[in-house]
Formats: sequence, C-alpha cells, structure tokens
Amino acid sequence: MSAPQVQKMYFGYGSNLWREQMTLRCSSSKYLGVGRLSGYHWIINDRGYANVVSSGNTGDTVYGLIYDLTSSDEHSLDANEGVPYAYTKEMLLVDFWASKDGNSPIDVTKEGEKRDVLVYIDRNRTTDHKPKAEYIYRMNRGIEDGLKAGIPKDYVEQALRQFIPEKVSEEVKALAIKQASGFEDED
Repeated sequence: MSAPQVQKMYFGYGSNLWREQMTLRCSSSKYLGVGRLSGYHWIINDRGYANVVSSGNTGDTVYGLIYDLTSSDEHSLDANEGVPYAYTKEMLLVDFWASKDGNSPIDVTKEGEKRDVLVYIDRNRTTDHKPKAEYIYRMNRGIEDGLKAGIPKDYVEQALRQFIPEKVSEEVKALAIKQASGFEDED
C-alpha cells in the first residue's frame, strides 16, 4: 500500500502552531513536521495578529509547523485567515524536517529538505504592534506545541517573546477558544 498523497503543504507560524486549533479549523489536516522560512522575520502587525515580513537578510528566519491540507481545509483556512483582506497566499520555499511519528521533537540543526509551501502573508501591514489579548492565549498554546515539535527555544525567546508574554488573563480564555474554532475579526 502506498503512502497517502500530500495535497498541499502549509506553513503555520502564528496561532496555527497550536495543533488543536488546526484540528478545529481544518479537520482533515495532518501535522507533517517543522519548517523554517529564511529571509523573513516574525511580527505582530497592527491588526494584532502574526505576520512574516520579508527582510532580504537570509540570516533572518521564521519557524513554523508544516501541515498537509486538503482543498476543503484550505478553503476553511482562507475563511479563518481573512483571505484576501487580512492575508494573501503565496508559495514560498522553506527548509522542511519531516516528523517520524507526529510526536517526537525534530532536530532542526540537521539539514532540512527544500519545499515549496503555502504561506499566508500580509504584505501591507508590516510594522510592529501589540497582540490582541485573546491572541496571546492562542499563541502560548502554539508556542508550547512548537517547542514540543522541535522549534528552537532561542527562536521563541528572541522572536516570539518580544510580542507574546508568557502569562495571559484567564478571562480571555473563552474568547480565545471561540476564535480557535472559527475566527471572527474583532475590529
């Protein structure tokens, strides 16, 4: 029996690092491994959500989790990500490390394979801003999952923790869970 065909590889770098959120939003998606996008840096934009911004410096990197998406998953993700208003979609080259079992940490110090993956990106809102309170909760769940997968702790501390504090009010938890299931822009 042959291995199932990958539909489209997707690079989740914000709250979609949270594997439970991806399952809620894209029920057929499968976690495949870790990816690294070079020449970009990670920010929270003025909408209060994550974005990757091209820096032109190959030393700048963004780590994320790679998922396999079906076309229905992609359609659901488009709605949750606000395509085309909030984000557009691009195929970008990343370094990819496949997960052997879906749970063990991946050693990203070894050479990864180059793969074209789907990235949701906002080319218009590219300046640093503060995250929405509920987004901090979702990002912290994603950071936990990212670290378990093998995303380097140094990357989390230097890139993500500039914007995402470790602690968040429990009062925002209900809204965060609602947003994880089906995003609605708060404006």
